[in-house]
Amino acid sequence: MADTVQVIYENSGERIRIPMGTSLLELSRKVPPGSHPFLAAYVNNRIRELSYRIYTPVSLRFVDITSFAGLRVYQRTSWFLLQLATSELYPGQRLHIRHSMGQSGFYCEIEGFDEFPAAEAARLKERMLRLAAADMPIRREKLPTDEVRARYTELGFDDKVALLDTRPRLYSDLYTLGDTAGYFYGSLAPSTGYVTLFDIIPYYNGFYLSLPLRTAPDRLQQEVHQEKMFDIFREYQSWVRIMGVPTVGDVNSKVLAGDAGGMIKLAEAFHERKFAQTADAIFEANRTHGTRMVLISGPSSSGKTTSAKRLGLQLGVLGLKPVLISLDDYFVDRERTPRDENGEYDYEALEAIDLELFNDHLRRLMRGESVDIPRYDFITGRRTWHNAPLTLDERSILVIEGIHGLNPRLTPSIPDTQKFRIYISCFTSVAMDNLSRIATTDNRLLRRLTRDYRQRGSDALATLSRWASVRRGEERHIFPYQENADVMFNSSLFYEISVLRPYAEKILREVPDTVPEFDEARRMLKFLDNFIPIPPDEIPPTSILREFIGGSSFKY
Repeated sequence: MADTVQVIYENSGERIRIPMGTSLLELSRKVPPGSHPFLAAYVNNRIRELSYRIYTPVSLRFVDITSFAGLRVYQRTSWFLLQLATSELYPGQRLHIRHSMGQSGFYCEIEGFDEFPAAEAARLKERMLRLAAADMPIRREKLPTDEVRARYTELGFDDKVALLDTRPRLYSDLYTLGDTAGYFYGSLAPSTGYVTLFDIIPYYNGFYLSLPLRTAPDRLQQEVHQEKMFDIFREYQSWVRIMGVPTVGDVNSKVLAGDAGGMIKLAEAFHERKFAQTADAIFEANRTHGTRMVLISGPSSSGKTTSAKRLGLQLGVLGLKPVLISLDDYFVDRERTPRDENGEYDYEALEAIDLELFNDHLRRLMRGESVDIPRYDFITGRRTWHNAPLTLDERSILVIEGIHGLNPRLTPSIPDTQKFRIYISCFTSVAMDNLSRIATTDNRLLRRLTRDYRQRGSDALATLSRWASVRRGEERHIFPYQENADVMFNSSLFYEISVLRPYAEKILREVPDTVPEFDEARRMLKFLDNFIPIPPDEIPPTSILREFIGGSSFKY
């Protein structure tokens, strides 16, 4: 038995012995199959590609597309497949994977096309299907960085070269597929045959790469109606290109050149301009339609609280009296919070809010009555009262921030003409490179890790253990209503991950390798290593980023 090792197969609870050196791919063919193909596996709480070989006793759990980790593998592999198909059909024309669209899809463009006609979309899809059917192997090598750099230069990947040059390493990983090469900052499937379901749909100047839903892996989201969100992404990506910082390598280059302060000033000035424009729109709605309530919604750590306060300042400049209320203060006591399918507290559910009390307070305020607004203590999980009655006058306008602001069920008693709706999120506009976007969820996770540790007494393990539940809640309760917004606001700052890095690294390193959350901590640490840190000295006290790292002039 010396040439075998024991494996604890967590999917079924079995303990099995396998020959030493068996790959995860070989093992996946011997264990009971799941409902969908295995894409990778957690080995001792670390995600591993199926090419990984086992030489010591381990615990492992295979993942498929229904998990967040498996979905990321499927997405990255589809990008590589798309890259190869594009290079074959349009040699010399660069592919850009711009940003996410819908629940599981991405907006892409190919240089040289002012629009991407249906005939080209069909041709590109056919080529991808043929490459997928060929089940072409995806190979991974660790090579001297100068060799990887030379290959990127040969392929015209200046964006990848820039990142290598600003974060020098002796060796770097390189994936190859056919005649092309690349790196996608995470695990890939072993071959193109794992990407079995996708579509190419013309959209704006490019096309929508439609991929399966995590919650419904056998179908595609064919129609995406996110015009407002699309416009925000397009505006900010155009702006970062004009500013000369479309990729992480470009940001790093400016930091190394001593221009971090200039970047901070530009990004903050852009935010201030957007707040002023939004305040102008609210003032006009107040004047013409009698709007008296601003509802600010967005997912966790999108910067809703600071945005509400900064917007309030701009409204004050126009002569209005903003009155800020946080939906978080209307959370029910913790033991009354609904639970999700895993038995965990579902703070993202609308029912986590005391809707009866909240609407009673709204009605009374609109009638000119005084109301004592509660305060929720996140540490104790209890509502408190501060005996400070609030009353509105004719110039007052309520500014209410919380994740459910755009859900019609939140404020059924208030006429729509009296509401102005704002959706806020950090739509990350800087990319790792032209083919690898930065997920907005990763940006928000870094914010939340830092804030929870500093403000709410939560370590990284506590935040990470809840993150999947948070994301599921967002998919159900927040994202479906985002297009109800009158205005969308992007709270991301293209320099912020460089600032967050030292804060988040310290917190993430505390996660032990004995827990399932270790891999996510490890993944985020590897991600952060691509950013050159920026000290927070020049960040103004009113910045959205101060909500998370501290030093804000606002009271929370």
